[in-house]
Amino acid sequence: MGEWQDERKPPKHSWRPSCLWPQPVDCWIGIIEEPGRRVIRVAGRLSASEVPEFLEACAHDGPLDLDLTELVSADIAGIEALQRVRAVGGSLHNVPVYLQMKLDSPTGAPTALPPRKAQRESE
Repeated sequence: MGEWQDERKPPKHSWRPSCLWPQPVDCWIGIIEEPGRRVIRVAGRLSASEVPEFLEACAHDGPLDLDLTELVSADIAGIEALQRVRAVGGSLHNVPVYLQMKLDSPTGAPTALPPRKAQRESE
């Protein structure tokens, strides 16, 4: 009883240290080791306080896939961390549209609207 019923081996999961703390979680970072690749799942809010742990989880010599299905938001530090991982070859999957817009912006900030044209007064 309690054994894996499938003939395949279950994927190896690594628990991050923050998962062991008895406090509310703003961001959950899960690591799934699969043959030939690592999958990082991020849920909640990726902010500056979670970035070091996120980058540590992404430190991997093989292919890296990030599943962002459950990522609700990211501050500028979180966006920059995602951009850094993508820049070194990490693949981002299931990115919410509003976060994709921030990721595609050079500064990571929402794109600004063009300035309004001054209205000319009729003479």
